[in-house]
Parts: sequence; C-alpha cells; structure tokens
Amino acid sequence: MFTGIVTDVGEVRSVKPRANNLSRITIYTRYPRAELIEGASVACAGVCLTVVDTGEEGGRVWFAADAAAETLAVTGVGKWQHGTRINLERPLRLGDELGGHLVAGHVDGLATLTSREDMTDMARLTFRAPHALSRFIAPKGSVALDGVSLTVNDVDGDTFSVLIIPHTLQVTTFGALRAGNEVHLEIDTMARYAARLIETR
Repeated sequence: MFTGIVTDVGEVRSVKPRANNLSRITIYTRYPRAELIEGASVACAGVCLTVVDTGEEGGRVWFAADAAAETLAVTGVGKWQHGTRINLERPLRLGDELGGHLVAGHVDGLATLTSREDMTDMARLTFRAPHALSRFIAPKGSVALDGVSLTVNDVDGDTFSVLIIPHTLQVTTFGALRAGNEVHLEIDTMARYAARLIETR
C-alpha cells in the first residue's frame, strides 16, 4: 500500500521487450540502492511494480522492474521511453504517517487533462475520466493521479478538477502536464466498495 505522497521523481533509463509480453523497465532514482532490495515494491507513476534488479551508472542508482501484459494494456507504461520522468513512492510501513490516502498502486484507467488554469499560487487541472469510472469520483473525495493523492474539487459528468499547490507542482511531474496528456487514475478504494455494496442490495 502507498499514501500518494511522492518522494522522488525518477527518470526512465531504458525500456526493453522481453518474452511472454513483458517489458523490462529500468529507472534512475535518488533512493539508496540498499533500500531497493529484490522483491520490493515501488509505485511508478501510481503503478505498483516489483524491483527485480538494481545497479549504479555514472553515480546514479537505478532499479529494474517488469511490466506484464495487463499493466501495459490498462496504463500508459507502454509509452514510456528513455528520459520519461515519473513520480515514485516507496510503500507505506506500519506506523508511518498517512499523509494522503490509502493507494493500492492498481491503476483503474487513464484520465485525460482537458484544461489547465495557472493561478498565482496554484493550478487548477481539469480531467476527463473514463465513463465507467466517473461514478466513483465525488467532490471532496480522493483520487490518485500518476501516484499523487489529490482531493477532488468539482465534478461535472465525466470531468473533474483538482487544485495543485506550488509544492506539488515542484516535487512531482504535474508542473509539466499540458492539455491532452494522459495520467494514471486510481479511484478511492472506499468508493469502489461502497458502489459494490449498493449494487448487491
């Protein structure tokens, strides 16, 4: 589990196809190599991936993870290439501060940025969610976008907006987002279960 509080912005080092429809992705990070043990989880732009190898190159630490066919089908991971910047988060430990909300790292789909309004001290980003997922998004509720825990501001049909504070713009990839860009969307687990309970009544 994760909290949606980004602790590093990594950079894709390479993407290489492997057997069985896998892709081996290596990512530069500022995390200490000693913490990236084989089998550890890292949320990469909100996608939970498992560390399978680590190394250092030119004084930079990198880790490798394999993305399976399902991950490539429902996320934007297949579009990553050398130089792509991605939000990173190590998993939550028992006793850690829960600064965002509980995030599983299981992406539900892709949301598209439809507009961006830059203001004096923040930015308003408006996204369009897949229709099947929009019913899980509510004002004042939580969503994870590219691994970032955010509070929903307004909802209008399949579109919703979030306000991004300067700190978040600086320490995540959101500062570079432009209209038309897609982000990984994970709906709030509580909303998912609430909807399921209503359906089964």
